Amino acid sequence: MVKYTVIRATATTIFGLVIGILLGLAYQLMPLFVTNNQYISPLSQFQTSEYQVIGFLPYWLVDSATTDYSPYLTTLAYFGVTVGSDGKIVKMNNEREANLGWHLLATGKLDGLLSKAKAKGETLSLVAFNGVNDSIGELINDPVVHARNLLDEVVPVMKQYGFKDLNLDIESTTEASQEARLHFTQFVAEVKRGLDAQKAGTLTIDVSPIVLVKNYLIDVKAIAPYVDTVVFMTYDYHYQGSYVTGPVAPLGGGGTISEFDTIQAIHEAETILPIEKIVMGIPLYGYEWETIGNTARSAVIPGTGIVATNKRVEELLKTCTTCSVRQEPEAKERYLIYEDEDTGSYHQIFYPEKEGLEAKVSFASHEHLSGVALWALGYEGHDILKPIQTYRK
Repeated sequence: MVKYTVIRATATTIFGLVIGILLGLAYQLMPLFVTNNQYISPLSQFQTSEYQVIGFLPYWLVDSATTDYSPYLTTLAYFGVTVGSDGKIVKMNNEREANLGWHLLATGKLDGLLSKAKAKGETLSLVAFNGVNDSIGELINDPVVHARNLLDEVVPVMKQYGFKDLNLDIESTTEASQEARLHFTQFVAEVKRGLDAQKAGTLTIDVSPIVLVKNYLIDVKAIAPYVDTVVFMTYDYHYQGSYVTGPVAPLGGGGTISEFDTIQAIHEAETILPIEKIVMGIPLYGYEWETIGNTARSAVIPGTGIVATNKRVEELLKTCTTCSVRQEPEAKERYLIYEDEDTGSYHQIFYPEKEGLEAKVSFASHEHLSGVALWALGYEGHDILKPIQTYRK
C-alpha cells in the first residue's frame, strides 16, 4: 500500500510538471498582438540564430556609401558583375568602354572596402546580374553549358576576393514558356552543383513577387531545392513609369487600396518555400512624380517619374516649408506633396523612413523569415537604419 502511494504521488508530481510545461508553452504561443503598429510575436524569443541582413552595394554608389554598416549588416552584397548571354562575365561593354562593375573589382578599387567588411564579420556576396530579356533568352537556351561558363569565371573571382555567396539576379520582365522556365531551373541547378563541388559558397537568387502570381521565368517551387536563399524584391509596386502615384513598397492594403502588397507576397512565398530560405527586400528609396492633382493616386504627368532616396527626402524636408507630409496607414508608407510654383502642378513623393522600415522588420521578425535585404546602401539618410540594430539583436 505504501509502495502504491509513493508511485501514485510520483506520477501526480510528474503529471503536474508536464501540465505546467504545457501551460507555459501555451502562454508563449498565444496569438500575436499589435502595439504601436508593431507586429509582435512571443515566438521571437525562441529565435536561436541571427537574422540575415543583406545590404546591396551597387557599383555606382560605392563613393556614396560612407556609413559604417557593420552594426546593421550580416552580408555585404556587391552589385556586381554582368552575366553575358553565354554565361561569361561581361568585362567590356564595347571595344572602348569597360564594364564598370567588373572594372572596380578587377582593378582593386574595392579591396579596402571588402577587406574592412570582412574584418568586421560581414559575409561577402557577389551579385551576378542580367536584366536584358533577349540576352537572358540566349543564356538559358543552353543552360548547362552556360552555367558552367559562369562557374569557370565566377568561382575564381569569389575565391580571390573572399566572396562566400553568389547572388543570381536574373531579371526577366515578361512571362515565359514552360520550356524556358525549365531551362532556367536547369541553369540554377547546375550553378548550385558547381558551387558545392568547388566549395565556393552558397547560392542566393533574387525574384520579383510577380513570379508568385504569374508564369515568369523563375519557377520558385522548382528552384527551391537548389538555392540557399531567395530574396523577394518587395518593392516597385508603383514605379518610375506608373500612371498614378502610390506606395512603392506597401506593407498592407492589398485587395483594398492596392492590388497586391508585401504581406500577401510573403505569405504566398511561405506556401512554397521554407521560411529559413525567405528574405524580404526593403527599399531605401521611393519615387517622385509630377501630377495635376494633390491627392494620392493622382494621375502622373508622363515622363516625370524619378528616384527619390531616403537621404534626399530627409534633406528636402529640412527646407521645404510648403511640403505636406501624409501617411497611408495600410501601406505603412509616407508621402509628401508640394506645389510647383513655376508650373502650378504638384510633386508627390512616396518614400521610406524609419517608422515604415521598423514596421517591415517587425513583420519579418513575426514571420521568422531568414532576414531582410536593403536596396541600396548609399540611399540611406541619418536614422532610417536604426530599427535594423534592434532587429538583429
